[in-house]
This record gives sequence, C-alpha cells and structure tokens, in this order.
Amino acid sequence: MAVLREEFTLCGLIAGAGQGLLGLEPGPDPDRVLLTDRGRTATLYKVSDQKPLGSWSVKQDQTITCPAVCNFETGEYIAVHDDKVLRIWKDEDVNLDKVFKATLTAEVYRIHSLPHTEPLVLFKGGAVQTLDALLAAPQQEIENVISDEVIRWSEAFMETQQPVLIFATEKNGNYFVYVQKVNPNILHKYKLEQEESSHPLSFAAYTKNNILTLLCLYSNGYVYKILMSLQHSVPEEEQILSKSLLLKTLVSDTALKGASLAILDKDHVAVLGSLDSPPNIAKECLSIWNTKFQTLQTSKELPQGTSGQLWCYGERFFLTHGKVLTVIVYKCETSSLAAAVGKLKDTQTSGMRTVSSYVNWNMLQEDDLGSPHAQQSVTAKTESKRTLRLRRNNVAKVQRDTLTVEQLLSDIKDSSQNDVEEELWQFLSNAEMSDFQATVGYIITGLVNRCKTEPTFYPRNCLVQLIQTQGLSYSLCPDLMAVALEKTDVHLLQLCLQQFPDIPEAVTCACLKAFLSINDDNLQGTNVNLDSVISYIDITLNDQVKKQSATVQNGFSSELMEEDSCDTQLTPKPHVVDTEELCPVGPQKAALLNAILYSAYSETFLLPHLKDLSAQQVILFLRYLQYLYIKCSEKVTMDFPGMLSPTIYQIMDWMCLLLDAHFTVVVMLPEAKGLLFSLHKFVRAQVSHTSYNTELICIWIEYQNGMWDIKIQSTRSYTFVLLYSYALS
Repeated sequence: MAVLREEFTLCGLIAGAGQGLLGLEPGPDPDRVLLTDRGRTATLYKVSDQKPLGSWSVKQDQTITCPAVCNFETGEYIAVHDDKVLRIWKDEDVNLDKVFKATLTAEVYRIHSLPHTEPLVLFKGGAVQTLDALLAAPQQEIENVISDEVIRWSEAFMETQQPVLIFATEKNGNYFVYVQKVNPNILHKYKLEQEESSHPLSFAAYTKNNILTLLCLYSNGYVYKILMSLQHSVPEEEQILSKSLLLKTLVSDTALKGASLAILDKDHVAVLGSLDSPPNIAKECLSIWNTKFQTLQTSKELPQGTSGQLWCYGERFFLTHGKVLTVIVYKCETSSLAAAVGKLKDTQTSGMRTVSSYVNWNMLQEDDLGSPHAQQSVTAKTESKRTLRLRRNNVAKVQRDTLTVEQLLSDIKDSSQNDVEEELWQFLSNAEMSDFQATVGYIITGLVNRCKTEPTFYPRNCLVQLIQTQGLSYSLCPDLMAVALEKTDVHLLQLCLQQFPDIPEAVTCACLKAFLSINDDNLQGTNVNLDSVISYIDITLNDQVKKQSATVQNGFSSELMEEDSCDTQLTPKPHVVDTEELCPVGPQKAALLNAILYSAYSETFLLPHLKDLSAQQVILFLRYLQYLYIKCSEKVTMDFPGMLSPTIYQIMDWMCLLLDAHFTVVVMLPEAKGLLFSLHKFVRAQVSHTSYNTELICIWIEYQNGMWDIKIQSTRSYTFVLLYSYALS
C-alpha cells in the first residue's frame, strides 16, 4: 500500500521556471538538497526547515550547464558552467569566481556523485572519467564514444563496490543504451526495440546481484522492464534489448507528454505527467502504481501544472507545481497478497482492537530491492535454520506488531517523544480497526492531555499524522486546537481548519486573530500548504520585494555580490514595483487566511467573536479581502483554480461580516479612507440594481458549455452604501 502524506513548499521559483530546473541533487546529509536553476545559481536547502543554507552564482555573462552535485567524500560542491569550465567550492566560499577552476577540452553532460567513491564525469561525447583522473590532467583529450547521438538520460550506481554508469541516447528516433564499468573500463552498447506509435519519455534503473534493471516509460503510458547482466568481462557487439510490459498507466489511446518515472521500491513506481490534450483539458497529476498487482495506489492532481520533472530522496517527492517547488512525503509498505486481500480479523479485547502480526508472504521471494522487514517464521523448518539471536529479534518484532491501543496509550503517558512517534507510526501502519475513528480519537486525546500537563512534550509529527488520517473532527479532540494555538503551530491549525467540519466559531476567530498577529517574517520557512494561493500570488516577487536576505552565509550577502559584480538582482527593486499589485500579506499568511475563509460557520455565532479583532487586524484582513476580490474579479469564471482556493461568494460574505462587525471603527480610521474608496469603486462597477432596502446586487455573465450563464450575488449588507457616503465626507 502506498500513500501520499504531508505536503509543503520548499521554495518559490524565479520567472521562466516553467521550463523546469536544471537539476536537484542530494546534499551532504539526507535533509539537504542542492537545487540548480536554468541560469546562474545553485542553492543548498534544508528540507525540514524549508530554508536556504547557501547560494552560489556565476558571473552575469556565464551560465551553469551541469547540475551542481555534492562530493560525499570531501564535502565539496561541483558544477560546470559554459559546458567546459569546472568549479569546485566549499560551504564557506562565497564568490564562485574565486574558487577552484579547471577548463576541460570537451563539453560535460553530467556529473554523478556516489558515496564511498570518486564522482564520475560523463561527457556529451559519451566518455566517462573519474574526477580525480580528470583533475590530474584537465587538458587531456577526451574521445567521442558516440557519434551523432544525443544523451537523453544517465544514472550511476555502486555494484559489488564498483561504480557503474548507464546512459541512454537518441538518434533519428532510435534509442541506444550504454553501460559503462569504470574499474575495469568496459563499455557495453545496446539498442532498444522500436515502437511504431510511441517513444520513450523517461528512464529509471536499479541494480541487484549484478543484474541491471531498466524501466522505460513510453508516450502511450506503458512501462517496460529490461534486464541487463553486469557480469560480462569483455565488451560485446551491439545487442537489441528485448523488453517486457510491466505496467499500463493509461487505458485510452491518449498519449503522455512531459512525463517522469521514478522507482520507489521493488513493487512501486511513481509517474508524473499530463495527457497530450489541449491545455484547458489536460490534467497533470502525480500517481503511485503497484507493479506487482498492476493497480493504482494513490494519485494527486496538480492544477497549477508542472515541468514534468520528478525527484525522489528519502521518501520525499520533489516537483515543480506552478511557481513553487513542492515537497510531498510518501510511504510505501511492502506489497503482499495478504495486504491486498486483507488480514484476518482478531477478537475484540476490553472494547479495543488488538492489532495482530501477519505472515509476510514476501519472505518466499528472493528478488528484493530493499531491506525486507523481518517476520516470524511460518514453519518449523525455516525456524530450525535461524540462529538464536535472529529468533529473539523476531520475537521482539512480533511483540511490537501486536501493540494494543491500551499499550500505546500507556506508553504515551511516560515514553520519550521519539519512542511515541515510532510506536504510533508502527501502530497505524499495521492496524486495521473497525472502530478506527474512535481509536484515533483515544490516541490524540492521550497525546493532547500530556501536552497540557507537560509543556516540553509536543509530538507535532504525531498530531499531523493523526489529522491526516481524516478520521478526526473537532468534537473528538476539542483541546487539540487550543494546544496548537498555544504553541502557535500554524501548520497544524491550517490542517484542522481544512479538515474539521465542526469547529466552533469562537475557535475559528481565535485562529484568525492568531494568523493576523503573526509577522510575515516569522512565517518565512514555516511549513504551510500554499496550494490555495499559488494561482494568484507571485510568491517570488512578493518575497524579493519585501526584503532581500543579507545575513545568510554562502553567497547571500548583497554587499559581496555588488562588490564582486558577479550577481545582479533578477527582480526589480521595490521602488519600481506597483505595490498595489502585491498581496498585502505574505504567501504563508495568505494560505492561512484562506483556510479561515473556507471554514464552515454560522453568521449569528461568528459576528460576536469577530468584534474581538483589533482595528489594525481588521484593516489588514479587509485589505487582503479587497486584494482577493480584485484578483477574483479579473477571472472570467470569478473563481480561482485549485483546491481550497477562496470563491467569490466566500470573499464577499467575509467582507460583509467584517464590515458589519466593525463598521463604526472602520469608517472612523483615517488609514481606512483609501481602502473604502477603492472598495466602493469596485463594488459600484458591479452594481446592477439597488432595491428598496439598499441591498446591492452584483451581477456577472459567464460563457460556459456553449451557453451564456447569468450569475447574481447579493452582498446581504447595507454597509457598502453607507461606506460610500462616509468615505466622501
């Protein structure tokens, strides 16, 4: 079983990123990645904090042409600009023009870095050199292994402690595969079988037991599997590779475009792409497939579009979505027939479900791509072959697998936070409960109770994980949001607002007040889902105009950039930007306020609590609602695309509610005068009729499905008319 879990934005992308990034490579540790854009800059990010740790740029007349990589042996970073110029630098270096430089005699296609060995340099002519050998003689002649072929993909692996590099080329519609062993130096060339009506879009590969498995995703949605032996000690003549059908991702004749394929484990692959259809019809999505049972496990639509590039590091997907780089956490459980058809039910004990262990049928298979979970032996014959130590480990594993709700609740009271998180993950992974909702409610109540009595205990990951099971509501855990408000955990509050259908109006207003009180700078790097704002907020422009980082190490110093003249700002300076076109709040705060707009409420109960907002908070919220109203009015459909984006109805309702609750305060504030004029100007432009009770009617026309559709929306409030008279006086 595979599931998509937490999702967050790593960073905004500069204009033109719709063509994709040059590369995203793993950093010095699992929580860091190295991003290279299609320009001049490489940036190191810490994923868990969504913060850049360093950024390096070449001069303005230079272009990085090879994705930057980390040398895991030395901790240095390597990149190539202008095809032939090699640069090597360290964390403390700031100016790339002053770091190590080597000019090569041939153009570089890619650098591959592997643990416990030297990086491999793949040239566009097909030659492969270790970095050490290349630096020893940078001006050495590089031979052309391929002729008139263009490299489309490459990857490197460690097999039997030796590096192996594979790359695919294309020439006149024919595709070739090269397998290069470095020590000894042996090159094998293969040719892919041609398809009449489709062509390869993406490649992925892995090695095991001297067998290289290559997966190819074709434009017809078929995934083919190709096996190649790595045991040949001498080069052989070109062979035609035979392929076998592994998976069908499409059931129609529609073709894929801009697709990527990634291997998650021996039974799961991920596919990112869109159908080759008109832009207003095409749907881009990320999906996980089970190759053993030929089933779609989960998928996620990407309404803002992607570049078709997909990277997977440490059970995280990295992909471009609209104007941001999105990270999606995933989890794949070991696939077995037992898991597919369901496990045997156990008896109920003390009103709680006891989760039993089950036989892992994958133990009967030998072709594992990862480390299989140890399971208790099924027969006495297998038991007799195990050592006493392994049997003890299995017994301990089974005891953990049979963890009951009572035991978990008991451990929550006194175990460390790390132990609680580990046990909860194991419990949810193995559990199948008929009373799932009640059980999750018991667990989260136990966690929240300890949070209230022990301030240092706050298992945020556990709470997020339980909310994402979608088995909770406010009534099941009434103190959860109070604890989150106390901790100012905006991400947890956002999840609750998006998923809980029964949040009291008092709590909704408390969240609104908290969101408006937080400074935008304090929200930078906060784990907030920005899906609801990326369709109408230029995240990069807002961030760069509001402030430019000058204190971050490794190339973020604006003084150093100006002094060295190798970096210039990519966006206009703040004084030349029309600030009225900018969102009055940052993208993180906008996403949080959208969660408020989307929440359910009753006007009768909400209005008294809205009065608790301060005058400055009211003005800020009104400015954001006005910004939404203007942006939404620019759309033909009068609605923003995407999930959980505010609608014109919600925007107008909240604007009227806020004005009703704070009418006297608003009209008396001098700083509100310009806002009221602008607000009235927009409403007046949409007014079609004023009835006897001064209720304004906003009317717009929409062409949809071959018919003209007339929509009418009432403001429900007299405040717009009164605001006009007060604003003029």
